[in-house]
This record gives sequence, structure tokens and C-alpha cells, in this order.
Amino acid sequence: MALKYKKVKREDTVVVIAGKDKGKRGRVLRVDREKGRVLVEGVNKVKRHMKKYSEELPGGIIEVEMPLNISNVMVFCSECNRGVRVGFRVEEDGSKTRICKSCGSVL
Repeated sequence: MALKYKKVKREDTVVVIAGKDKGKRGRVLRVDREKGRVLVEGVNKVKRHMKKYSEELPGGIIEVEMPLNISNVMVFCSECNRGVRVGFRVEEDGSKTRICKSCGSVL
């Protein structure tokens, strides 16, 4: 299967545009391009019941972040101060950079 969803990368700041956490911003921790999921820091937290494994890993009810569908996030542009669509521009030296479709600034 060809890799899709190349516009969102790890360490990007994204804005959630749909779901219970709509409007929240966070940093991307992990991207699963095959499944189309993205793990965002501080977003989509759920409570998990964990069994006690050792003294270092106590059991109980803990909050963990779960992956979101990648279509529910947009890359945040600091120039526009909102979530934007991402485009690509080929530079003179042949390198490819990601740009904001609204203002044209480099992401």
C-alpha cells in the first residue's frame, strides 16, 4: 500500500477540527500513515484500567492519549494563527518545502 497523508509530520503543531476536543492544539507525537491515525499530545485522553505490573508501574485508572483520525487535524500556521491546508513548493536547489496555502509562509 502506498503511503498517504504526507502533510502531517511528527513534531508539527496541529489543531483538532472535529470531535470532542475540537479547537485544541497539540504537538504530534506519532503518525501512522498506513492506518491514517495521529497521536497528539494532550488531546483525546481516555481513562484506562491498568493492572499492577510492578512497584514502578502501579495499577489503577490512568489517563492516556489515544490516536485521532488524521483527517480531524490541520497543521497550525503561526503566521495565520489558525489551522491551514498544506502545500508543497520546490526550491531552486531541488528540495521540497511545505508551505501554508493561505499566506505562503514556510511550515
